[in-house]
Amino acid sequence: MAGFLRRLMPKRFRKEGIVIPVVRLQGAIMTGGSQFRPALNLASTAQVLEKAFGFKDAPAVAISINSPGGSPVQSRLIFTRIRELAREKQKKVIVFVEDVAASGGYMIALSGDEIIADPTSIVGSIGVVSGGFGFPELLKKIGVERRVYTAGENKVILDPFQPEKEKDIEYLKTLQLEIHQVFIAMVRERRAGKLKDDETVFSGLFWTGTRGLELGLIDGLGDMRQELKKRYGSKTRLELVTPARGLFGRRIPGISSASLDGAASGFAAGLVETAEDRALWSRYGL
Repeated sequence: MAGFLRRLMPKRFRKEGIVIPVVRLQGAIMTGGSQFRPALNLASTAQVLEKAFGFKDAPAVAISINSPGGSPVQSRLIFTRIRELAREKQKKVIVFVEDVAASGGYMIALSGDEIIADPTSIVGSIGVVSGGFGFPELLKKIGVERRVYTAGENKVILDPFQPEKEKDIEYLKTLQLEIHQVFIAMVRERRAGKLKDDETVFSGLFWTGTRGLELGLIDGLGDMRQELKKRYGSKTRLELVTPARGLFGRRIPGISSASLDGAASGFAAGLVETAEDRALWSRYGL
């Protein structure tokens, strides 16, 4: 609220110093989300991005990323929205990596005109992964018969309750390769003239910020506050842009009978979501 009121004041009454809007993108990237697992996707970020790029006098928008990846579709949608707004509003985008910007998180980081990371940040993991579980013997053990009826021979491809089929795996790998090529093309375009000729860059490996700088995956090492003050002056102020709040400046959660009836199932689903989220982060030792 203070930042909003300050922008309404005539410039002669404002404190000196440039204001840089800051957007923080945190978490696993996926469609939907829940109270147990907030999702990072276009729907959850579009509003704050619009607000940040709406700072008329700001020469740049700072984006802080802390994400182990997730949906390639949502990653590309966020990337595209940031680049569209940067062109429309004619603002520079400076991305700052916190703990990790890997896989889809690094794809979003590519939206920056520059990428700055801590020496101990994790960056890279330019690849595609799919995972799941198989339960082909489980139903037999508990005495349950599964019945599935389809029109189309491939409607139950990769069914977790059936034995894996080689042709299904090959088809999935074909899709992964196509997505991987899209990712590689994005990296080559956005890091043109900076990327080192190293065969491991697109292998899915990930590195510290220090090694990422050597490989050309990022542009520098540092932290947001010091870097922005160095560029725009010691009086530069950083203003975190957050989603709109409800009445009295806060969100008031609603509880319905339906949500109470589904509390038990929601809690169980939340445990699964939490485990999946934990697995994404743990790949990078976090």
